[in-house]
Amino acid sequence: MYRRPLQSAVRGLMNGAASRATHRKALDQEACLARALVAGQLARVSSPCLPPCRTLHITTQLCNVKETPQHTEEEVGAFTKLIEAIGFTGPLKYNKWKIKIAALRMYTCCVERINYDDFFDKCSLSDSLNSWFLVAQLHVWMCLVRMRQEGRAGKYMCRYIVHSMWEDVEQRSKIMGIDAIHRKEAMKAMTETFYAAIFGYDEGILSDDCVLAAALWRNLFNRECEDPEQLELMVEYVRKQMQFIDALDGEDLLLTGEVKWRPLVEENAQSILKVARPTYNDAGL
Repeated sequence: MYRRPLQSAVRGLMNGAASRATHRKALDQEACLARALVAGQLARVSSPCLPPCRTLHITTQLCNVKETPQHTEEEVGAFTKLIEAIGFTGPLKYNKWKIKIAALRMYTCCVERINYDDFFDKCSLSDSLNSWFLVAQLHVWMCLVRMRQEGRAGKYMCRYIVHSMWEDVEQRSKIMGIDAIHRKEAMKAMTETFYAAIFGYDEGILSDDCVLAAALWRNLFNRECEDPEQLELMVEYVRKQMQFIDALDGEDLLLTGEVKWRPLVEENAQSILKVARPTYNDAGL
């Protein structure tokens, strides 16, 4: 009398196991299908029996992008690092005396190869020692930006460019008859102005034209410019000068210090983009 209930129980267990196996198989097929879809490897499903899924390969490595080669910091020995930490300068790639002469020549280019009358006229600046200094420090800053790209020798040269500038400012103030007390106060104010301008110009050259225009308005125009065209002119001038001196050879700058500046107003704007090439005669000479 127990045979029929026992058969029913066995039949129920077999049906449950079969249903669980079918359900597990369906889940496995769905998981396989999901993985295939994520990998983008499922083209089509033509039969209820799916092929074995491939193992997904996920990588977090980014593709290498070809970038402009940047200047790498010069490797120095432990002794050089030690003496430079004390305050001295270790051996450089070029002779230090030649770098000092090149620094003086580069500062001279900032003073003698700039038409200051154009800046006084186009930017409505007063013809004074302070206005001269504001224009000179702008060009000195551009030279410092360029030479800092030349490693330890370039940074060494930057020190003497600034040193030459302060000696020149002091000599000019003496020639103008400014007494020692007022000259000391003026030099202190100019020093604060110079280093504040460097931070502002650095931020501007790395940012957009609005930030650069704000830095020029604060430092060059001394917050007194009301003509937006003057700011536009100076922003364009700084951008084109930086592009121009960045293209100059670093070794030539370290050894000669020669810098030729673009004019404030370009007669031919295309000359900025077109590099001057040598001309040859019919004989090929």
